[in-house]
Amino acid sequence: MTRLLRYFSLFVMLFVAVGVVSAQEDESIRGLHKVKRKETIFGISRMYDLSIEELLEANPEMKAPGYELKKGTILRIPYANPSQTASSNQPSTSSQTSNANQTSNNASAGISNRAIRLGVMLPLHDINGDGRRMVEYYRGVLMACDSLKKLGISVDVHAWNAAEDANVPQLLTDPAAANCDLIIGPLYSKQMDVLSDFVQKNDIQLLIPFSINAPQLVENRHIFQVYQSPTEQNESTITHFLQKFKDYHPVFIDCNDSTSKKGTFTSGLRRQLEQRGIAYNLTNLKSEEANFVKAFSTTQPNVVILNTGRSPELGIAFSKINGMKVNHPDLDITMFGYTEWLMYTKTHLDNFYKYNTFIPSVFYFNPVSPATQRLQQKYRWNFHADMMNALPRFAITGFDHAYFFLRGLHKYGKFFNGTAGTSSYPHVQTPLQFERYGNGGMRNRTMMFVHYRPDMVIETIKF
Repeated sequence: MTRLLRYFSLFVMLFVAVGVVSAQEDESIRGLHKVKRKETIFGISRMYDLSIEELLEANPEMKAPGYELKKGTILRIPYANPSQTASSNQPSTSSQTSNANQTSNNASAGISNRAIRLGVMLPLHDINGDGRRMVEYYRGVLMACDSLKKLGISVDVHAWNAAEDANVPQLLTDPAAANCDLIIGPLYSKQMDVLSDFVQKNDIQLLIPFSINAPQLVENRHIFQVYQSPTEQNESTITHFLQKFKDYHPVFIDCNDSTSKKGTFTSGLRRQLEQRGIAYNLTNLKSEEANFVKAFSTTQPNVVILNTGRSPELGIAFSKINGMKVNHPDLDITMFGYTEWLMYTKTHLDNFYKYNTFIPSVFYFNPVSPATQRLQQKYRWNFHADMMNALPRFAITGFDHAYFFLRGLHKYGKFFNGTAGTSSYPHVQTPLQFERYGNGGMRNRTMMFVHYRPDMVIETIKF
């Protein structure tokens, strides 16, 4: 652990100042910016809290067709439009007094003018899989801090090894803990009571990055939980299945998997179909083709749902459907799967495309996206290793979480709540958009369909 922390020490204190060169311009221009390597129009606009339109208006040459931003270009940086700034930079609340608005502004300005104090309370060790995964997650957090430094956002990071048997109350006696603006953790449900009380007492935001039982979310408004419960995910998936496939004929295939836990989803979906008077058919992988094909509609597109997420049964199902299509080529078939299927792309990718497959998930690792490749290269350069071959990629998860929250805290201060419109961060792997959970904390509501189109394009459809 000592070696690990020494290794990370190069990243822990991240301070930078973005200077604006004095400009000899009219009063609408506050300064000049010299473009650096790999900077983008979007990134520069965010750096100065401008809209892209405001930046383009101040630099009309950028509107020319085919314009490319190049290193060394001098851009004029205008003052932000006051009305736009007020609407975009202030989270909406009801029944606020002028004093309350002033308090909010002061709080935001305070964080904007100093380093954000981030605490990470996760198992950071090399003893078991939990520790190794969280070390990788933490490395992603540090990479986010390094990227934010280039936007003028300073972060002071403090990390504690909150192993499963850790004495969390003792860890929290560190004076740095009570001084945090945000703490990321814990990994274990049994550590929630003490952390929930601590952040509430000290007015600290707590981000729970993974799926743990956290009943404290119901009452503690300082808590942010990324993952929904399996029940909530099922309900959301069923709701959006019914919307997406309202004109399809559902076909449920029993895969004879006694270990499957997908019955909760399939029974819930069937119940909702019945309540809406939507006909569906049942069949079995062991059925003869003559009986198997009877389950499929010849007049409607079919959407196929298996009652297992396992790869062997999925392979048999694809073989069965492929055989059926030889004799019935006009059948229109779409597959609807489970998040586990994302792990099987090497084996089943061709069939995913062929059968217009939809997979519900809370993340999507896209290995060919430029953003993913840049992070993988950065990780390799910083840590002299490749990311773990896991889904999701823990380092990218840490990067997404930290970038989203730290950018929001810098902009809104303690009033950042992660709702729609409070962050313009384009996620790499994990979309985030929070909503209030009753009268308590905030919970991420975003899920998506990963769609493998027959034209061999993969798209994500957020809901």
